[in-house]
Amino acid sequence: MAGTGMAATKTAETDSRCVVPAKPGGGMDLTCKLIQKTLTPGTVQLSYLPGGVGAVAWTSVLSQRLPTSNTLVAFSGGSLLNIAEGKFGKADTSQVRWVAAIGTDYGMIAVRQDSPYKTLRELMEAMRKRPANFAIAAGGTVGSQDWLKMAQIGRLAGIDPKALKLVAFEGGGESFTALMANHVQVVSGDASEAALHAKDGDIRVLAVLSDARLPGVLENIPTAREQGFDVTWPIIRGVYMGPQTSDREYQQWVQTFERLMSSNGFAEQRKAAGLYPFSMTGKQLSDYIDQAVIRYRSQAHEFGMIR
Repeated sequence: MAGTGMAATKTAETDSRCVVPAKPGGGMDLTCKLIQKTLTPGTVQLSYLPGGVGAVAWTSVLSQRLPTSNTLVAFSGGSLLNIAEGKFGKADTSQVRWVAAIGTDYGMIAVRQDSPYKTLRELMEAMRKRPANFAIAAGGTVGSQDWLKMAQIGRLAGIDPKALKLVAFEGGGESFTALMANHVQVVSGDASEAALHAKDGDIRVLAVLSDARLPGVLENIPTAREQGFDVTWPIIRGVYMGPQTSDREYQQWVQTFERLMSSNGFAEQRKAAGLYPFSMTGKQLSDYIDQAVIRYRSQAHEFGMIR
């Protein structure tokens, strides 16, 4: 494996592919590219299947419109939130086979570099006075994780979440493109995505939604909690496979990721991708996801997204 010195397993063949259930440039894309880079070169091809912030890919897997064998599909905490809210139809976590979580990301709030707002508190104070003046780019519609991040912060700032002016996009790549073009004034997105743009000095990240400041490019960015908004938003990233995947093939992939994620080479590549350590596979991951969906369902109910 690239950077790890490990040989390919039988599951890491040239016909393997990682499906990105969004447009290029966002966190889902980052997940598949990290896998492509750290498995043996040339063994994993990427394909893009945007729509419904993961819903199209999910239904394609269940209906077997996507080949089952050696097909991985990227997911995130946002995918689990959509399952909790019923945005994937009558989806259930038991319908697919959860292979591996390869890292975690965190939410963040950003503006353009030339924005007059230097802190999250300044932004939220201005937004409280005139919420209609701020178009907020988010991956997904009302009820998505990007919306829930802002809804939680907004509520603490005295803003009715329903007053927030959301502009929905199919992933973080489009959100930042809209910010650069000045079509929106704020992006509610993910730290890994923001780190790519922060390197170029195009954006100003006002807050990261983590328990403590993050290392790397965003190391000087304060948390929302430091600025008086007690909101954190970790984002698990990983891959699943279709329900028709054989036990043998599933276990091969689980073992492949366990070996991969225990290597120093993978840890370095994950860090370079802006993700943070979180490794889980197989049944342990499935159990974790079941509990995460329960938590997301509770949050969605709190904000009136579901009954």
